[in-house]
Amino acid sequence: MALPIVAVVGRPNVGKSTLFNKLVGKRLSIVEDTPGVTRDRIYSECEWRNRKFMVVDTGGIEPNSEDVILKQMRRQAELAIERADVIVFLTDVRIGVTADDEDVATMLRKSGKPIILCVNKCDSIGDPPPEFYEFYSLGLGDPIAVSAAHGHGSGDMLDEIFKHFPEEDTVNNDEEYIKVAVIGKPNVGKSSLINRIAGEERVIVSDIAGTTRDATDTNVENSHGKYIFIDTAGIRKKSKVLEKIEHYSVLRAYMAVDRSDVCVILIDATVGFTEQDSKVAGYAHEQGKACIVAVNKWDAVEKTDNTMNEFKTKLEENFSFMSYVPFIFISAKTGQRVEKLFDMINDVNRQNSMRVSTGMLNDVLAYATTRVQPPSDKGRRLKIYYMTQPSTKPPTFVTFVNRADLFHFSYQRYLENQIRQTFGLEGTPVRFIVRERGKNDDK
Repeated sequence: MALPIVAVVGRPNVGKSTLFNKLVGKRLSIVEDTPGVTRDRIYSECEWRNRKFMVVDTGGIEPNSEDVILKQMRRQAELAIERADVIVFLTDVRIGVTADDEDVATMLRKSGKPIILCVNKCDSIGDPPPEFYEFYSLGLGDPIAVSAAHGHGSGDMLDEIFKHFPEEDTVNNDEEYIKVAVIGKPNVGKSSLINRIAGEERVIVSDIAGTTRDATDTNVENSHGKYIFIDTAGIRKKSKVLEKIEHYSVLRAYMAVDRSDVCVILIDATVGFTEQDSKVAGYAHEQGKACIVAVNKWDAVEKTDNTMNEFKTKLEENFSFMSYVPFIFISAKTGQRVEKLFDMINDVNRQNSMRVSTGMLNDVLAYATTRVQPPSDKGRRLKIYYMTQPSTKPPTFVTFVNRADLFHFSYQRYLENQIRQTFGLEGTPVRFIVRERGKNDDK
């Protein structure tokens, strides 16, 4: 069984994201004094009284809004409520009880879940302000005065949450997941792919570019394995990042790459490769992540017998700086080849984690240097004494040589190709560190 889930819900701008960040101890949710900043569900692990649980930040609920984004935000909150073991209903003491608060309270009562009513922005220590007591009218029991900004009352709230957790011996917490970041420029279908994989409306899908602002996690278990898929905001050119909120979203997308094992770089087949695609992919490459290029919306492309081969040839040219990366042509809309994506994820993750023994590496090195002599300059020839692999993710090889200046990039590329041909290593970058014998400096 997964960890207990605690959903933080309420109408917009009552401080849900501030409370979430306070609980998890880091700035994961975007916080702005703008209603509707948090759109998708944000998950993070928490711990209280030696018990781990997942806390979920949700977009604000506006029960009667007809705005397309606000309606979908409401649906996302409803999904979080359905999955939650405990619900924290956050309100604002400065605004008082509103009609929307009453509507949200009615919706929560129908869920049948344990509800912890918290009144936020009670920032002064001591007795709560007189306005606090009007929240009893919501009929959800005794409210708890909290200050998300300062942390006041959070212990009382967590103690109340703790009472409603299931028995600890039913929780299995030792599962290993492959973390997969789905990245790409805006509107290429990242959220649609996550929804197809998860089999539910896990993240908001809209034709409006920039709908996803946060990086959200989706746990998936199937016959292929166990995965955490991270949907990210589209990464735009810096010149296009005008909103402060969107700036945070781009940073969040990069953070998602940082904590992932595998990056699925999504490209729009109807648009083709763009300069921004290379920048998105370049960041994943620089971070040493296992990568797959998935060409989405393949169902919308008019095809002949050779369309896929021609498209792939162009992509190989475009991604020449990532010659190791495999390609797959999919449709998130129809599900075409989405199932095959799991096998590719498993494969590139395994190769990104591969460790080669020093003996086997030096056998390959001896063969490679016999086949193609190392370069020389003015009578001095490069000598490679031996090679070893100190780390994985990505596979990193240290070569000890007599003169680092003779170890030209072209010969490094040759040795890399020999290692890849011998051990595979498709879908992962490879790093070389060159050291002169007797020197500690990386060259």
